[in-house]
Amino acid sequence: MSALSKPEEDLQDPGEAQGPVEAQPLGAEVGEAASHLASYHPASSSTPVEALPQEILDEMKANLMKFLLLKYRAKKLTSPAEMLNKVFRDNQEYFPVVFSQALECLQVVFGVEVKEVDPTEHLYVMVPTLGLTCDEMLSDGQGLPKAGLLVLVLSVIMWSGDPAPAEVVWGALSRMGMYVGREHCIFGEPRELLTQVWVREGYLEYRQVPDSDPARYEFLWGPRAYAETSKQQVMAFVLRVRQRALRAFPLLSEEAAREEE
Repeated sequence: MSALSKPEEDLQDPGEAQGPVEAQPLGAEVGEAASHLASYHPASSSTPVEALPQEILDEMKANLMKFLLLKYRAKKLTSPAEMLNKVFRDNQEYFPVVFSQALECLQVVFGVEVKEVDPTEHLYVMVPTLGLTCDEMLSDGQGLPKAGLLVLVLSVIMWSGDPAPAEVVWGALSRMGMYVGREHCIFGEPRELLTQVWVREGYLEYRQVPDSDPARYEFLWGPRAYAETSKQQVMAFVLRVRQRALRAFPLLSEEAAREEE
């Protein structure tokens, strides 16, 4: 049986299971997102993994991402021993390469970084990229992490001169498989997210260009973005992951994959 078809509780500590109202919707979202992204293979991965069929390796990676994202939402630590027991079981020799690929995908796509907090006990914590707290504001603790997308949008605005014409931002997102008016498999509808949710939270400003007729709009960094990070930090992060991001984001939607074909 595919590990993706196993109940969410099977990827958690028995004592950590959440209530059915909270756990099931998040588990479904995480499982779907992880499945969409499982075929993303970082260019930096060079460890030979040909001994197992690729679909099995992708399944292990999807399950590991699901496990780590659930830990991230629950704000709980984990360890290699726990990951080996919950996810890998009879294929533990593949843990290093799958772990490396899953961590890179989580960082580039979701803006979630995995850091070792106790080298002695080998305990890991999942934290948002650049300390952004946008994921903590998700209603009822639901929804997938969006810090990675926020960093991307902030970088587009920054490189466009801040403010950035709205059409530049929408164009950048469309090249990554996100289209205005179309529900994205991971991030939802981008117009609502950028012009309402992140504006309300203070990460972005969205305004009409003065004296524009017909009306044109532009995006700026919001006060919360300046409070939680800086343009220097965003630039350093984006430059570090740029090539990986270019490989990852086209895989975030079925539409983008079909366009590449």
